[in-house]
Amino acid sequence: MQKVALVTGAAAGIGRACSVRLAKDGHAVGVLDLDEARCADTVNEITAAGGKAMALGADVSNRAQVHAAVAKLRSALGPITILINNAGMAEFLPFEEITDALWDRMFAVNVRGTFIVTQEVLPDMKAAKWGRIVNISSSSAQTGTKVQVHYSASKGAIVSMTRSLAEALGPFGITVNNVPPGSVMGTIMSEENRNRFPIPIEQLIASMPVRRLGVPEDIANACAWLVKDETGYVTGQTIGVNGGRVVT
Repeated sequence: MQKVALVTGAAAGIGRACSVRLAKDGHAVGVLDLDEARCADTVNEITAAGGKAMALGADVSNRAQVHAAVAKLRSALGPITILINNAGMAEFLPFEEITDALWDRMFAVNVRGTFIVTQEVLPDMKAAKWGRIVNISSSSAQTGTKVQVHYSASKGAIVSMTRSLAEALGPFGITVNNVPPGSVMGTIMSEENRNRFPIPIEQLIASMPVRRLGVPEDIANACAWLVKDETGYVTGQTIGVNGGRVVT
């Protein structure tokens, strides 16, 4: 039976790659981003390959918008039992320049957004007695970064949320894991901030054990594995996809 997945932040980058990969694996996909129109390319790529997908628009930090989008997806394609919480924002700023408003917005999108979307799809997973949730965190949450204190802190919260949700939802047949990407190019955030990296790209590549930067498909591959039936014994885990930048 075809499962329905919801991927947030899916208009481009990691979210788009996850959506395309999940569709390739036979899942119907709700492609959600802040602007529904921006999801068209992702949806078209999926449908052109014979998959099933629909575009959804919502600010993940807005409960009413998320509720409406989830209801629309559920009505069109069925109960949602796979969730990739990918929507997020990043920013490079010295700590002293982070304002209260910037701090609050970072946590609203990265943390409250994950909280809201997960709550909204959870009834479907509990009813099915099966669910897969993958939260996209960040390797910055593992290492810290001096010019992204608010971002790193918000992604650290995602790691902790993942562990707690795994404990809470395991008895319902729901697994919860998180993937912290490291040095992935080809995303909106990486392209917008390319010139703000603390070190030159060439130096970053030279420091990586695999001697290359990541691509969105690297993250999508990990997510595709984590949502399989066969990975039901994997929960509460941090699955680093970072080319060896973080070794645990």
